[in-house]
Amino acid sequence: MHSSVPAPPTVVLVHGAFTDASSWAGVISRLHTAGLTVRAPANPLRDLAQDAAYLRSVVRQIDVPVVLVGHDYGGAVITHAATDADNVLALCYVAAFGLDAGECVLDITNRFAPAPAADATRTAALPARTPGEPDRELYIRREQFPQVYAADLPTSDKEVLSVAQRPIACGALTGRSGPPAWASKPSWYAIATADRMLNPTAQRFMAQRMAATEYALDGSHAVVLSQPDAVVAMIRDAVAHVGGRPGPGTMRSSGRCLYRPS
Repeated sequence: MHSSVPAPPTVVLVHGAFTDASSWAGVISRLHTAGLTVRAPANPLRDLAQDAAYLRSVVRQIDVPVVLVGHDYGGAVITHAATDADNVLALCYVAAFGLDAGECVLDITNRFAPAPAADATRTAALPARTPGEPDRELYIRREQFPQVYAADLPTSDKEVLSVAQRPIACGALTGRSGPPAWASKPSWYAIATADRMLNPTAQRFMAQRMAATEYALDGSHAVVLSQPDAVVAMIRDAVAHVGGRPGPGTMRSSGRCLYRPS
């Protein structure tokens, strides 16, 4: 009689502002190579409560354990969405907002020295809207996008990202988070030490507040694109922790990890 081996968790990747799910392409291909099932839903970027409700509905349709991964504003979404999601076993943050109860994105950005992106954004009215929809959106100015968002990517990639960026509704930045999922679930945090969008000091503060296993990555805010191997190493570490397959390529010391390419 053979005992059944539990299937590895499904990894759900949640993108942030100014990009879309395609930003996870390199991460997805590497996770597939590792034999993991991946979902990368479109984050609406409209309102924190609504975006979290949408993600919660996606997670509830998955009938195996889940590891949630959020980049940028996607971190706020997974924090808010996973509190009452019993099948979410771990959270991974990549240069992301890990909000506390009652906190909003602007609370974090205003608490620390402004990043260069503070002077690189612009707001625009929605081209068309219906009652109840947000009325203004936030963009990064195209001429400043390459340096503030993706300084470590090839020039051609920066230009494509600046043209294809998805704006975030201004109201999403002031939506208040509920009780944080990281208070009851193990967490990992990849700090982008050369980030010019979200102050690395703010990232470190959030990582330490949630007692996350920290990964320090020398990359821009677009670290999911520029360093997919390092991001995948962190995700696989989280998967291994909750009973999935181990992730080689890391060195752990006192709750902090440094990426070591294999």
